Parts: sequence; structure tokens; C-alpha cells
Amino acid sequence: MKLTTSSFQGSQIPGKFTCDGEETSPQLAWSAPPAGTASFALLVTDPDAPSGTFTHWVLYDLPAATRSLPQGLPARGELSDGSRQGRNGFGSLGYGGPCPPGTAAHHYIFTLYALDSKLNLPVGATRAQVEEAMQGHVLARGELIGLYRR
Repeated sequence: MKLTTSSFQGSQIPGKFTCDGEETSPQLAWSAPPAGTASFALLVTDPDAPSGTFTHWVLYDLPAATRSLPQGLPARGELSDGSRQGRNGFGSLGYGGPCPPGTAAHHYIFTLYALDSKLNLPVGATRAQVEEAMQGHVLARGELIGLYRR
């Protein structure tokens, strides 16, 4: 699957999508998944964080017919389409924008997974819980990497 965004061109994430701006979640879109896809899960991580990989967004049980997310997704536990958001590394639900310490650029990895089932985890699941529930259910994945430096 190919994962794309219209929210930023190239790899530089604009300030609007970070803790230095409005902390708006970016728009995302993806190509058709493989046959048998029952849901999607999205994880956004920063592997350059000083204390290890930091979680910026956990979203799961997106319906199989979904092909995009709008910019500025609400930070609610359950969305109108039944998808659910987990806790990010800041301890809140939904998207938490890039907020790297220091001046070095960090990589923000957006990974979308096509799954052969729904995860049926409660609202507020952690990245570890989602990763564990996905084991043996990933049909395909798409990745997009953005950079941000303060």
C-alpha cells in the first residue's frame, strides 16, 4: 500500500502539525489494500527520541472501506465511523504532534497496517497493545516518514 499526505510536501513537517503550532493531525490517504482487509491501524512513532521510540498517534479499527483521513481528526476516543484512538506518549488520546527536544531533526514514521480482522481493543489502547493484537493479522503496510526540527 502506498501512504501519502497532502499536508506537507517533501519530508519536512510544517509547524502547524507540531507542538510548536496547532498540533493538527495531517491528512493521510492510501491506495487500495489487499483482498481480505477487514480494518486498518495507524501508528505514528519517533525512533529518535532520547528515551527510545516515542508514540505520537495510535488509531485502530478503521473500517476497511476507508482510504483517507482528513486533516485535523478530533482527539476523541471513538470516532463516528467506529474507529478508536489510543493513548500517545504524552498520555492523551489521539494525535500528539512532533515536539523533539534539542535542535536535531527527528524522523516521524507514519505506518498504516491493513489487517484481516478488527482489533476490538477498548478506547485508549497503547501502541504495545495494538502491536500485540495485530500479530498474525497484518496483510500489508504502508509507510510515510516526515522530519521535524525545532
